[in-house]
Amino acid sequence: METTLITGARPFGGEPADLLLRDGTIAETGAAGSLTAPDGARTVQAEGLIALPGLVDLHTHLREPGREDAETVETGTRAAALGGFTAVHAMANTAPVADTAGVVEQVWRLGRQAGWCDVRPVGAVTIGLAGERLAELGAMADSAAGVRVFSDDGKCVFDAVLMRRALEYVKAFDGVVAQHAQEPRLTEGAQMNESALSGVLGLRGWPAVAEEAVIARDVLLAGHVGSRLHVCHVSTAGSVEIVRWAKERGVDVTAEVTPHHLLLTDELVRGYDPVYKVNPPLRSDDDVRALRAGVADGTIDVVATDHAPHPVEDKDCEWSAAAMGMTGLETALSVVVQALVEPGHLDWAGVARVMSQTPSRIGRVAGQGGGLATGDPAHVVLLDPTARWTVDPAAMATKGRNSPFAGRELPGRVVATFYGGHPTVLDGALATPRPATGLDAQGDSWTR
Repeated sequence: METTLITGARPFGGEPADLLLRDGTIAETGAAGSLTAPDGARTVQAEGLIALPGLVDLHTHLREPGREDAETVETGTRAAALGGFTAVHAMANTAPVADTAGVVEQVWRLGRQAGWCDVRPVGAVTIGLAGERLAELGAMADSAAGVRVFSDDGKCVFDAVLMRRALEYVKAFDGVVAQHAQEPRLTEGAQMNESALSGVLGLRGWPAVAEEAVIARDVLLAGHVGSRLHVCHVSTAGSVEIVRWAKERGVDVTAEVTPHHLLLTDELVRGYDPVYKVNPPLRSDDDVRALRAGVADGTIDVVATDHAPHPVEDKDCEWSAAAMGMTGLETALSVVVQALVEPGHLDWAGVARVMSQTPSRIGRVAGQGGGLATGDPAHVVLLDPTARWTVDPAAMATKGRNSPFAGRELPGRVVATFYGGHPTVLDGALATPRPATGLDAQGDSWTR
């Protein structure tokens, strides 16, 4: 039985408290200094540290199977642990595509074997992400992986009839369709946000309406069939308004924003550095302000990383040939601190809501996204809110070196991560993966 006493931490930024983690749960809590470590227990002195539930990412690209040169489940989940995550949703654009029960079970088992965090596969909506025929949604839902989130992320389900059928289908097992909102005809050859700057730089523009038109269509479809819709990586002020409008009318829609869209703007493209090339593209200052306000008022439900590692050669080239995407697992919490906590848009309970509790609820991830009370699962992250650190991609656990925050000083640093009571990160460094026991799709125990 693994036991750890955390002393003096500030749960959700509140008063200092002690947390006793035992056998995968928070066995006891009390005021700081009130608990005594049992014989053989580990003690972690956490005075001044913020305690939050383990983070849950709804949007992670682990690349395996098929692109192990970019990332593996092992390296990606190591990065997740360092970022404070105890669960990630692995997107379906692998090779082969995760469009069958066999592939999603492979990804799920690789996550269990790695032991750094809970890996929840996302199933493809259409076969091969081709947008022509529905994938085996029911079989993936009934598999050992227990898939509940389905997405063709990287590609839009642009056929309205197919999107309607997918929304209807997932109702049978309480699933959700996560849409990559990008009208393909409006973004053909697009390289950056459509603006005066794109004209100056000679790069084909990516109009905001290409995102907003798909979201508008899909919230109407979701309302019509009474199904759950999740909108991936919203990036424009107009998208925020459409989601807000839909929620006011009772549509069961949720939305996510990435850390990089909360902090970075298209002005960074002036230098033609492909590290800033991403889908959807970096937008304007006005869009960034609208996205932050959307998180603050609850219109945007989740901050999700869209962690997208690439080999060096796919980014270290001319802009037009470069792959789209940025890494994000190891910097996400710090970027949220800078973009949302320091300006006063969120308190620490709000951070837990958008980075742990709500993504867990949307993904139907049992045993994650709880609180920090007695009886809750012992998924805990400790953050030093006073620390500042400079991002060095070469020192990261992810294989990807394409961090848009390279060389930037960020606030807040993950000091420790506990996955089911086991410390995967201690003193800001990787410890050991969770041994012997982990979580299955229902949150029950299993033995490796």
